[in-house]
Amino acid sequence: MKISSFLKLVEIQTKVASVLPFLTGIAFCYYRYKEFDALRLGLFFMSMLCVDMATTTINNYWDYKKAILKEGFNYESHNAIVKDQLSEKQVQITMGVLLFLGTLFGLALFLLTDWVVLVVGILAFGVGVLYSYGPVPISHTPLGEVISGTMMGGFIFFIVNYIQIFERGYINYYMEQKTIYLAVNMKEMMIIIFIALPLIFLIANIMLANNICDMEDDLINRRYTLPAYIGKKHAIHLFVLLIVVSYLSILIGIMMRWLPISSLLVFLTTFPVYKGVKAFLKEQDKSKTFVVSVKNFVFISGSYMASIFLSIIITLLT
Repeated sequence: MKISSFLKLVEIQTKVASVLPFLTGIAFCYYRYKEFDALRLGLFFMSMLCVDMATTTINNYWDYKKAILKEGFNYESHNAIVKDQLSEKQVQITMGVLLFLGTLFGLALFLLTDWVVLVVGILAFGVGVLYSYGPVPISHTPLGEVISGTMMGGFIFFIVNYIQIFERGYINYYMEQKTIYLAVNMKEMMIIIFIALPLIFLIANIMLANNICDMEDDLINRRYTLPAYIGKKHAIHLFVLLIVVSYLSILIGIMMRWLPISSLLVFLTTFPVYKGVKAFLKEQDKSKTFVVSVKNFVFISGSYMASIFLSIIITLLT
Protein backbone atom coordinates (compact mmCIF):
# COMPACT_ATOMS: atom_id res chain seq x y z
CA MET A 1 0.00 0.00 0.00
CA LYS A 2 1.33 3.43 -0.94
CA ILE A 3 1.86 5.97 1.82
CA SER A 4 -0.61 8.31 0.10
CA SER A 5 -3.25 5.55 0.10
CA PHE A 6 -2.60 4.79 3.77
CA LEU A 7 -3.01 8.45 4.69
CA LYS A 8 -6.29 8.58 2.76
CA LEU A 9 -7.49 5.35 4.37
CA VAL A 10 -6.89 6.62 7.91
CA GLU A 11 -8.09 10.12 6.90
CA ILE A 12 -5.01 11.72 8.41
CA GLN A 13 -6.48 15.21 8.02
CA THR A 14 -9.17 14.34 10.58
CA LYS A 15 -6.60 13.56 13.29
CA VAL A 16 -6.67 17.23 14.23
CA ALA A 17 -9.72 16.21 16.28
CA SER A 18 -7.38 14.11 18.45
CA VAL A 19 -4.29 16.30 18.38
CA LEU A 20 -5.94 19.53 19.54
CA PRO A 21 -7.52 17.98 22.68
CA PHE A 22 -4.10 16.38 23.35
CA LEU A 23 -2.26 19.70 23.09
CA THR A 24 -4.95 21.56 25.04
CA GLY A 25 -4.65 18.95 27.78
CA ILE A 26 -0.89 19.52 27.94
CA ALA A 27 -1.40 23.28 28.18
CA PHE A 28 -4.04 23.08 30.90
CA CYS A 29 -2.10 20.52 32.95
CA TYR A 30 0.97 22.74 33.02
CA TYR A 31 -1.11 25.88 33.65
CA ARG A 32 -2.97 24.43 36.65
CA TYR A 33 -0.69 21.70 38.00
CA LYS A 34 2.77 22.69 36.67
CA GLU A 35 3.31 19.13 35.43
CA PHE A 36 4.86 17.87 32.18
CA ASP A 37 6.03 14.29 31.57
CA ALA A 38 7.37 13.80 28.04
CA LEU A 39 7.65 9.99 28.21
CA ARG A 40 4.09 9.37 29.39
CA LEU A 41 2.73 11.93 26.94
CA GLY A 42 4.70 10.37 24.08
CA LEU A 43 3.38 6.88 24.84
CA PHE A 44 -0.18 8.15 25.11
CA PHE A 45 0.10 10.14 21.89
CA MET A 46 1.25 7.08 19.93
CA SER A 47 -1.44 4.86 21.44
CA MET A 48 -4.12 7.49 20.85
CA LEU A 49 -3.05 8.10 17.24
CA CYS A 50 -2.86 4.38 16.37
CA VAL A 51 -6.29 3.63 17.85
CA ASP A 52 -7.79 6.70 16.17
CA MET A 53 -6.38 5.66 12.77
CA ALA A 54 -7.57 2.08 13.33
CA THR A 55 -11.08 3.31 14.15
CA THR A 56 -11.19 5.38 10.96
CA THR A 57 -9.93 2.41 8.92
CA ILE A 58 -12.59 0.14 10.43
CA ASN A 59 -15.23 2.76 9.69
CA ASN A 60 -14.20 3.06 6.04
CA TYR A 61 -13.97 -0.73 5.67
CA TRP A 62 -17.37 -1.28 7.24
CA ASP A 63 -18.96 1.43 5.10
CA TYR A 64 -17.42 -0.20 2.04
CA LYS A 65 -18.71 -3.66 2.99
CA LYS A 66 -22.20 -2.58 3.99
CA ALA A 67 -22.87 0.10 1.37
CA ILE A 68 -26.14 -0.25 -0.50
CA LEU A 69 -25.73 3.03 -2.39
CA LYS A 70 -22.54 2.46 -4.40
CA GLU A 71 -22.25 5.78 -6.18
CA GLY A 72 -21.79 9.43 -5.28
CA PHE A 73 -19.28 11.42 -3.23
CA ASN A 74 -19.32 9.29 -0.08
CA TYR A 75 -18.65 6.01 -1.86
CA GLU A 76 -16.56 6.89 -4.90
CA SER A 77 -14.55 9.89 -3.67
CA HIS A 78 -14.63 9.88 0.12
CA ASN A 79 -13.83 6.20 0.71
CA ALA A 80 -10.12 5.46 0.02
CA ILE A 81 -10.78 1.72 -0.42
CA VAL A 82 -12.82 2.42 -3.55
CA LYS A 83 -10.89 5.45 -4.78
CA ASP A 84 -7.44 3.82 -4.53
CA GLN A 85 -8.69 0.28 -5.27
CA LEU A 86 -7.27 -1.22 -2.07
CA SER A 87 -7.73 -4.94 -1.44
CA GLU A 88 -9.67 -6.13 1.60
CA LYS A 89 -6.57 -7.99 2.82
CA GLN A 90 -4.49 -4.79 2.77
CA VAL A 91 -7.12 -2.97 4.80
CA GLN A 92 -7.51 -5.83 7.29
CA ILE A 93 -3.74 -6.01 7.87
CA THR A 94 -3.64 -2.24 8.38
CA MET A 95 -6.41 -2.45 10.98
CA GLY A 96 -4.64 -5.27 12.81
CA VAL A 97 -1.24 -3.55 12.90
CA LEU A 98 -2.69 -0.25 14.12
CA LEU A 99 -4.72 -1.93 16.86
CA PHE A 100 -1.69 -3.97 17.96
CA LEU A 101 0.55 -0.90 18.15
CA GLY A 102 -2.13 1.10 19.96
CA THR A 103 -2.46 -1.69 22.53
CA LEU A 104 1.32 -2.02 22.93
CA PHE A 105 1.86 1.69 23.60
CA GLY A 106 -1.18 1.72 25.91
CA LEU A 107 0.15 -1.17 28.01
CA ALA A 108 3.53 0.55 28.30
CA LEU A 109 1.75 3.68 29.58
CA PHE A 110 -0.22 1.61 32.10
CA LEU A 111 3.01 0.16 33.51
CA LEU A 112 4.23 3.72 34.16
CA THR A 113 0.99 4.92 35.75
CA ASP A 114 -1.88 3.09 37.47
CA TRP A 115 -5.10 1.10 37.16
CA VAL A 116 -7.23 4.14 36.20
CA VAL A 117 -5.30 4.45 32.92
CA LEU A 118 -5.81 0.72 32.25
CA VAL A 119 -9.57 0.89 32.89
CA VAL A 120 -10.06 4.04 30.82
CA GLY A 121 -7.81 2.63 28.09
CA ILE A 122 -9.79 -0.62 27.84
CA LEU A 123 -13.05 1.35 27.74
CA ALA A 124 -11.73 3.72 25.05
CA PHE A 125 -10.34 0.82 23.01
CA GLY A 126 -13.64 -1.07 23.17
CA VAL A 127 -15.73 1.96 22.26
CA GLY A 128 -13.31 2.82 19.46
CA VAL A 129 -13.84 -0.59 17.84
CA LEU A 130 -17.60 -0.70 18.44
CA TYR A 131 -17.93 2.84 17.12
CA SER A 132 -17.36 1.58 13.59
CA TYR A 133 -17.77 -2.21 13.81
CA GLY A 134 -20.48 -4.71 14.59
CA PRO A 135 -24.08 -5.39 13.54
CA VAL A 136 -25.03 -1.82 14.48
CA PRO A 137 -21.93 0.42 14.79
CA ILE A 138 -22.30 3.33 17.22
CA SER A 139 -21.59 5.77 14.37
CA HIS A 140 -24.78 4.53 12.66
CA THR A 141 -26.97 5.32 15.69
CA PRO A 142 -28.22 8.50 17.42
CA LEU A 143 -25.39 8.08 19.96
CA GLY A 144 -22.62 8.85 17.48
CA GLU A 145 -22.31 12.52 18.39
CA VAL A 146 -22.31 11.91 22.14
CA ILE A 147 -19.77 9.08 21.99
CA SER A 148 -17.38 10.75 19.54
CA GLY A 149 -17.41 14.03 21.47
CA THR A 150 -16.97 12.36 24.84
CA MET A 151 -14.22 9.97 23.74
CA MET A 152 -12.12 12.33 21.63
CA GLY A 153 -12.79 15.60 23.38
CA GLY A 154 -13.28 14.35 26.93
CA PHE A 155 -11.26 11.17 27.40
CA ILE A 156 -8.17 12.42 25.58
CA PHE A 157 -8.13 15.65 27.60
CA PHE A 158 -8.72 13.75 30.84
CA ILE A 159 -6.00 11.14 30.22
CA VAL A 160 -3.42 13.77 29.21
CA ASN A 161 -4.00 15.44 32.57
CA TYR A 162 -4.34 12.29 34.64
CA ILE A 163 -1.15 10.52 33.49
CA GLN A 164 0.82 13.55 34.68
CA ILE A 165 -0.90 14.11 38.04
CA PHE A 166 -1.94 10.56 39.06
CA GLU A 167 0.73 10.50 41.79
CA ARG A 168 -1.18 13.24 43.63
CA GLY A 169 -3.89 10.70 44.44
CA TYR A 170 -6.85 12.61 43.00
CA ILE A 171 -8.34 9.19 42.16
CA ASN A 172 -7.40 6.47 44.61
CA TYR A 173 -8.70 3.28 46.18
CA TYR A 174 -8.05 1.29 49.31
CA MET A 175 -9.28 -1.93 50.87
CA GLU A 176 -10.63 -2.19 54.40
CA GLN A 177 -12.20 -5.34 55.84
CA LYS A 178 -12.56 -6.93 52.40
CA THR A 179 -14.33 -3.82 51.08
CA ILE A 180 -12.82 -1.70 48.32
CA TYR A 181 -13.31 2.05 48.70
CA LEU A 182 -12.88 4.55 45.86
CA ALA A 183 -11.76 8.07 46.73
CA VAL A 184 -12.08 10.83 44.12
CA ASN A 185 -11.16 14.49 44.43
CA MET A 186 -14.41 15.65 42.88
CA LYS A 187 -13.39 19.30 42.68
CA GLU A 188 -10.32 18.66 40.51
CA MET A 189 -12.00 15.99 38.39
CA MET A 190 -15.03 18.20 37.73
CA ILE A 191 -12.78 21.13 36.77
CA ILE A 192 -10.90 18.94 34.27
CA ILE A 193 -14.19 17.70 32.81
CA PHE A 194 -15.60 21.23 32.60
CA ILE A 195 -12.53 22.59 30.80
CA ALA A 196 -12.94 19.75 28.27
CA LEU A 197 -16.55 20.71 27.46
CA PRO A 198 -15.79 22.99 24.47
CA LEU A 199 -13.74 20.19 22.91
CA ILE A 200 -16.54 17.67 23.54
CA PHE A 201 -19.20 19.95 22.03
CA LEU A 202 -17.16 20.90 18.96
CA ILE A 203 -16.09 17.34 18.10
CA ALA A 204 -19.68 16.19 18.51
CA ASN A 205 -20.59 19.02 16.13
CA ILE A 206 -18.27 17.63 13.44
CA MET A 207 -20.09 14.31 13.64
CA LEU A 208 -23.45 16.09 13.64
CA ALA A 209 -22.57 18.13 10.54
CA ASN A 210 -21.38 14.95 8.81
CA ASN A 211 -24.66 13.20 9.59
CA ILE A 212 -26.74 16.19 8.50
CA CYS A 213 -24.95 16.25 5.13
CA ASP A 214 -25.24 12.48 4.74
CA MET A 215 -28.82 12.19 5.96
CA GLU A 216 -30.39 11.13 2.67
CA ASP A 217 -27.61 8.66 1.80
CA ASP A 218 -27.62 7.29 5.34
CA LEU A 219 -31.31 6.49 5.18
CA ILE A 220 -30.77 4.56 1.93
CA ASN A 221 -27.90 2.67 3.57
CA ARG A 222 -30.06 2.05 6.68
CA ARG A 223 -28.02 4.23 9.00
CA TYR A 224 -30.35 5.91 11.45
CA THR A 225 -28.25 8.70 12.93
CA LEU A 226 -29.35 11.56 15.19
CA PRO A 227 -30.68 13.82 12.37
CA ALA A 228 -32.92 10.96 11.22
CA TYR A 229 -34.53 10.87 14.67
CA ILE A 230 -34.86 14.56 15.47
CA GLY A 231 -35.26 15.83 11.91
CA LYS A 232 -32.98 17.98 9.79
CA LYS A 233 -34.37 21.29 11.07
CA HIS A 234 -33.78 20.44 14.74
CA ALA A 235 -30.36 18.95 13.91
CA ILE A 236 -29.31 22.27 12.34
CA HIS A 237 -30.55 24.14 15.41
CA LEU A 238 -28.47 21.78 17.57
CA PHE A 239 -25.45 22.46 15.35
CA VAL A 240 -25.69 26.18 16.18
CA LEU A 241 -26.43 25.55 19.87
CA LEU A 242 -23.32 23.42 20.38
CA ILE A 243 -21.15 26.27 19.10
CA VAL A 244 -22.85 28.78 21.39
CA VAL A 245 -22.43 26.60 24.50
CA SER A 246 -18.78 26.01 23.60
CA TYR A 247 -18.11 29.74 23.83
CA LEU A 248 -20.28 29.99 26.95
CA SER A 249 -18.38 27.23 28.78
CA ILE A 250 -15.07 28.99 28.05
CA LEU A 251 -16.46 32.25 29.42
CA ILE A 252 -17.64 30.49 32.60
CA GLY A 253 -14.21 28.86 32.96
CA ILE A 254 -12.58 32.29 32.85
CA MET A 255 -15.08 33.75 35.36
CA MET A 256 -14.41 30.82 37.73
CA ARG A 257 -10.64 31.44 37.33
CA TRP A 258 -10.08 27.91 36.06
CA LEU A 259 -8.85 29.41 32.80
CA PRO A 260 -6.44 32.34 32.32
CA ILE A 261 -7.73 35.76 31.31
CA SER A 262 -5.87 35.28 28.02
CA SER A 263 -8.57 32.75 27.02
CA LEU A 264 -10.75 35.75 26.19
CA LEU A 265 -8.78 35.77 22.93
CA VAL A 266 -10.90 32.79 21.86
CA PHE A 267 -13.79 35.21 21.28
CA LEU A 268 -11.85 36.81 18.43
CA THR A 269 -12.89 33.74 16.41
CA THR A 270 -16.57 34.61 16.57
CA PHE A 271 -16.55 36.45 13.22
CA PRO A 272 -15.05 33.66 11.05
CA VAL A 273 -17.14 31.08 12.94
CA TYR A 274 -20.33 33.13 12.38
CA LYS A 275 -19.48 33.47 8.69
CA GLY A 276 -18.99 29.70 8.38
CA VAL A 277 -22.20 28.90 10.23
CA LYS A 278 -24.16 31.15 7.86
CA ALA A 279 -22.76 29.22 4.91
CA PHE A 280 -23.70 25.90 6.51
CA LEU A 281 -27.23 27.08 7.32
CA LYS A 282 -27.65 28.04 3.67
CA GLU A 283 -26.50 24.69 2.29
CA GLN A 284 -25.69 21.36 3.95
CA ASP A 285 -23.43 19.62 1.45
CA LYS A 286 -20.69 17.08 2.24
CA SER A 287 -18.30 18.27 -0.46
CA LYS A 288 -18.93 22.01 0.03
CA THR A 289 -19.99 23.06 3.53
CA PHE A 290 -19.25 20.11 5.83
CA VAL A 291 -15.75 21.56 6.20
CA VAL A 292 -17.33 24.45 8.14
CA SER A 293 -17.67 22.20 11.20
CA VAL A 294 -13.99 21.23 11.00
CA LYS A 295 -12.90 24.86 10.55
CA ASN A 296 -15.04 25.91 13.53
CA PHE A 297 -13.36 23.24 15.63
CA VAL A 298 -9.89 24.36 14.53
CA PHE A 299 -10.67 28.06 15.05
CA ILE A 300 -12.14 27.70 18.53
CA SER A 301 -10.11 24.76 19.88
CA GLY A 302 -6.87 26.03 18.33
CA SER A 303 -7.26 29.47 19.89
CA TYR A 304 -8.40 27.84 23.16
CA MET A 305 -5.19 25.82 23.32
CA ALA A 306 -3.02 28.75 22.19
CA SER A 307 -4.53 31.10 24.77
CA ILE A 308 -3.56 28.78 27.64
CA PHE A 309 -0.04 28.35 26.26
CA LEU A 310 0.17 32.14 25.93
CA SER A 311 -0.62 32.54 29.61
CA ILE A 312 2.12 30.00 30.47
CA ILE A 313 4.67 31.85 28.34
CA ILE A 314 3.77 35.22 29.88
CA THR A 315 4.11 33.73 33.38
CA LEU A 316 7.50 32.20 32.60
CA LEU A 317 8.80 35.48 31.15
CA THR A 318 7.67 37.65 34.07
